[in-house]
Amino acid sequence: MTDKIEKGPADTPPAGPGASGTPYEAIKAIPVRHYGRWVSGVIVVVLLGWLVYAFSQGNVIWATVKDKLFDPAVLAGLGNTVIISVSSMALGLVLGIVFAVMRLSKNPVTGAVSWLYIWFFRGTPVYVQLLVWFNLSLIFQYINLGPIYKNETVDIMTPFMVALLGLGLNEGAYMAEIVRAGIQSVDEGQTEAAHALGMPQTKTMRRIVLPQAMRVIIPPTGNEFINMLKTSSLVSAVQYTELLRASSNIGNTAGAIMEMLFVASFWYLALTSVFSVGQYYLERRFARGSTRNLPPTPFQRLKANLNMFRRTEVAR
Repeated sequence: MTDKIEKGPADTPPAGPGASGTPYEAIKAIPVRHYGRWVSGVIVVVLLGWLVYAFSQGNVIWATVKDKLFDPAVLAGLGNTVIISVSSMALGLVLGIVFAVMRLSKNPVTGAVSWLYIWFFRGTPVYVQLLVWFNLSLIFQYINLGPIYKNETVDIMTPFMVALLGLGLNEGAYMAEIVRAGIQSVDEGQTEAAHALGMPQTKTMRRIVLPQAMRVIIPPTGNEFINMLKTSSLVSAVQYTELLRASSNIGNTAGAIMEMLFVASFWYLALTSVFSVGQYYLERRFARGSTRNLPPTPFQRLKANLNMFRRTEVAR
């Protein structure tokens, strides 16, 4: 639906060379009222209020939720969640770059190995992979690297190491496909031009291809990290005391199981919200070379909406 047009007082353009002197009417656009938006908004608010009221009437001791939000054990588990998520994502990113380059290599051996790695770790659940690493001592009693290192498997496979390998290796398979898509999005002429200047393959990849591919790699990588924050809750099964396990321990001891689950949910939402904002500004930074006008920040968007609302009210 187009906006209504209201004719204002007649104005006469200044006379000049080629000007006819014919008066014309100024046009003032008045936005059309969309009543459907208001109705749908009211319905959503009513449903949201009903949901909040339903939870407020449930058998939940909200005072316990408030008291346990900053419990030292919960905060320690929160810190462990951030540590294992960042560490696993860093390992997955490094592995993703390595195996993506191997996958694109003309060497059939490295390409086959990369494909096999991606196929295996994408095809098996991460929970199963965690359990395999956790029970690795049933297969290998010792980790023997010859003269370099030798130790019992149970001493090496600590809960943190199990969580790191389980999450990091699984994430590396997904990151390999993301990085491969980013590399292939760069025009081949860039590589050909670099080779014409005498740049070797590794330097071309590091200096020319990867910086341009980051525009495509960053958005799905941010989504993978947000998902990693939530997937890290699975490592409670291998006795790593992250946020969910710490909250569950308190809930089982104090008899406040649901309350502590709400505490864990609150902190997961806080983490994903903070890192989502960071992802947005990182994407905006790498989009500078591809778009003339950068997308507005949330504050700029809010300011624009307020200004439009004010202009609409003045026009009415």
